[in-house]
Amino acid sequence: FECICEPQADQRAEPQTREEFLQYACPLTLDLRTAHKWVSYKCPRKAYFYRINDVPVDHPDKFSCWPQILCCESLTGRCYWEVEWEMLYSSWDGFLAVSYKDISRKGEESAFGNNKKSWALQRCCQGYEIRHNSIRTPVSGPISSRIGVYLDHSAGVLSFYSVSDNNMSLLHRVQTTFTRPLCPGFGLYRGASVQICDLWSV
Repeated sequence: FECICEPQADQRAEPQTREEFLQYACPLTLDLRTAHKWVSYKCPRKAYFYRINDVPVDHPDKFSCWPQILCCESLTGRCYWEVEWEMLYSSWDGFLAVSYKDISRKGEESAFGNNKKSWALQRCCQGYEIRHNSIRTPVSGPISSRIGVYLDHSAGVLSFYSVSDNNMSLLHRVQTTFTRPLCPGFGLYRGASVQICDLWSV
């Protein structure tokens, strides 16, 4: 299953407030076929680190090296989504990513941010880090359990925000050229869970 989330072309300025970002909110669902064996799920919008799931190990879409999972949707146009993280251990970290659908599912290079096909924000108790093509860039900003992601595919913009109530703080902005639709994805490590927030019914 693959669907395209492509909001109607919009020539307005880039959104600045959470209310404006919410105009581009798009529903996301986890693609359970891609889940690593250590990523499990309670519903189509929540995943957590657990050392077993029921997706066949030999499924071709399944990540085999890193505890990662992709969403079903392939995004173009302007899109916005938020996720809520939970962490049980101080050493926990996790990744919030976008990736081309054909990212490798095997080997070291399949990790989000370790290749040219994905961009990832790593979140841990000490702060943030942006990863792309194995290059790591430290990012400063307020630590929050909720992270917002804004994608303007045609403009080549990918922005990550720390969200608290209706306040948004820009963590990092990527300016590049996207050549194909992008799939949101998550990397989960020991004690971590992530839930896609329901914004489209707000």
